[in-house]
Amino acid sequence: MISLTQTAILLAAAVLAVSVFRFLRLSSILGYVAAGLVIGPWGLNLIGDVDYIGKIAQFGIVLLLFVIGLELQPTRLYVMRRLVFGLGAAQVISCTLILGALAYWAGQPASAALIIGLGLSLSSTPLVLQVLAERGQLRTQHGRAAFGILLFQDLAVLPALAVLPLLSPLSAAQPAAGAWWISLLRLLAVVAVVIGGGRLVLRPALRVVARARVSEVFTAAALLTVIATALLANLAGLSAALGAFLAGVLLADSEIRHELEADLEPFKGLLLGLFFVSVGVAANHG
Repeated sequence: MISLTQTAILLAAAVLAVSVFRFLRLSSILGYVAAGLVIGPWGLNLIGDVDYIGKIAQFGIVLLLFVIGLELQPTRLYVMRRLVFGLGAAQVISCTLILGALAYWAGQPASAALIIGLGLSLSSTPLVLQVLAERGQLRTQHGRAAFGILLFQDLAVLPALAVLPLLSPLSAAQPAAGAWWISLLRLLAVVAVVIGGGRLVLRPALRVVARARVSEVFTAAALLTVIATALLANLAGLSAALGAFLAGVLLADSEIRHELEADLEPFKGLLLGLFFVSVGVAANHG
């Protein structure tokens, strides 16, 4: 747990560092990371519980993907299918093969080289999206292409994790075969629950809460929606951010979309900033 004093230190460091970096016309992400480096264990050592901060900050990524999902109507997402499954798949496969070949050439076993190539082919979704958002490029052609690639990378994580045990010797892979099918079934079940529950339960429930016209209750309902879908995704081995993104897409064409986005935007910005601060703090955590 972090104390009230450490919370004040985090906020003060973020405000000062980001203000300075933006004044110098540099990315706010660099400001957040620099703030983490200064107050971290190898800096002024003002922050103790690094792991706890990182766990809280991860929720910023979840909110970011939910808000992005709200901006993508299902029809628009269908239009992007070539970017997601075409360009995204091409990027992951080509980078995995090229980087894996380099690792194999450097002396790594074939299975290890493949794992190294796959790991290096993946990018940081919050980092790239934050940079594009700062520059106002999310709606540009290259911004949509970058988002399509990032979305495919998130979708590819579960199959990649399922394949990893199969790269081990046969004796070790056999017990994992059943786990692979269980993971796949859980994935399909979660997607079905999110889609079905979103249309049959979630939308009507949020409409009822919106009609109550109590802003803080609607904000609480919005946060509950994000947390519930994130937890559900974790049960299937998916990333919490991907589950929140699916929920956002399901609500993208609803009449309460703009209200949800407005209520969650402050939380998203603050927690995403905390995430980048935690990156700086953890970078020098020995």
